[in-house]
Amino acid sequence: MLSLAKSLIYRPSFLSQSKTLALILTQRCSYVNVTMKWKKDPYFDSIDILTKSKDLKILISVKNLILSLSPPETGIPISSISKLDRQLEVSGRVTAFLRKYPSFFQEFTGPKYNLPWFKLTKDAIELDQEERMVYEGKIGQIVDRLRLLLLMSRERTLPFRVVQGMLWYLGLPDNFLKNQEKLLHFGFEIVEIGDGEKGLKAPDPGQTLPLSALQRNAINESGTQLDLLSRSDIHFPLFPSKGIRLKVKIRDWLDQLQKVPYISPYEDFSDLETHSDVAEKRAAGVLHELLSIFVDNSAERRRLLCLRKHLGLPQKCHKVFERHPHVFYLLLKNKTCFVVLKEAYQANELGSVIKRHPLLNVRKKYVKLMKKSDATLRNRRTGKPISDLNE
Repeated sequence: MLSLAKSLIYRPSFLSQSKTLALILTQRCSYVNVTMKWKKDPYFDSIDILTKSKDLKILISVKNLILSLSPPETGIPISSISKLDRQLEVSGRVTAFLRKYPSFFQEFTGPKYNLPWFKLTKDAIELDQEERMVYEGKIGQIVDRLRLLLLMSRERTLPFRVVQGMLWYLGLPDNFLKNQEKLLHFGFEIVEIGDGEKGLKAPDPGQTLPLSALQRNAINESGTQLDLLSRSDIHFPLFPSKGIRLKVKIRDWLDQLQKVPYISPYEDFSDLETHSDVAEKRAAGVLHELLSIFVDNSAERRRLLCLRKHLGLPQKCHKVFERHPHVFYLLLKNKTCFVVLKEAYQANELGSVIKRHPLLNVRKKYVKLMKKSDATLRNRRTGKPISDLNE
């Protein structure tokens, strides 16, 4: 087995010697244009951190907005929030949305014009303090996930607008990119990428590239070093949903794809032939790695599509999720499609190589507070007492 230090990096010297030879021999077109019928999975549809993630993102943004404009005990008028409804992505009236979560926001009448004001509840303030403590204590680990995202992209660079859209999933605050001094402190570069647009560039890793989750998985399974493994030995852990029955030709194609040489998301992909088996496996591998570094190992599908050209993904990369139903699950909720990495929720925790995000437990507590709102609203209608948050 590799030591911990060796398991985090590898040196792809064999690729630099003849980058294209192995790929030329294996880049054959196969049955990649397949259509699979989506099937609902009750297991994933019942996981709160997934089903409530859209509202949670809005709640956290509003919480941060309130704290940025006033002391916690003061609050702000609804007008200060509603004028940012498009930025916050609130569907419907902002006031109605905030009133859905009385465990987060306390409503009261403001000092002028009898307008509704909102401030954070005691529970929300305590969770915010816990979130800040975890973030400050684990900031190095969290920022490293941004570095990994940049290393997957062309020239290790992404536009600021694209990075901004990924901050929530990486566990970074909305204002992270505004502190240029902190960006430089972590080794990032701010570069011009044309048309007056700025980009964020990761430090040059040299010959030591990060190991992907699939590579770490192969090392764990084989008990040997990565250099001793064939690229064909690296495959996807599969987690079929109950009731999914694939056609024989689709199942055979997926079995054969497991044996196709694996290209790491952190390697050069400029010579890959589009629509080949190798390109298909790389695309699925990139999306697997991407979801593995996110807080809850899921994301809105439309957000991921914004990364397509930067990560060298195919034109219709959303089809990759559909072609690999044992790796990804498409969760449809509130007119939004979320992509979930199955391995993060169905693999044995002791045997999983996916590293738990430092902020995951805090976000689960936020979701628990959201559910307390449901109990509070029921109590108002029925007069029954609600259970304590910690029960």
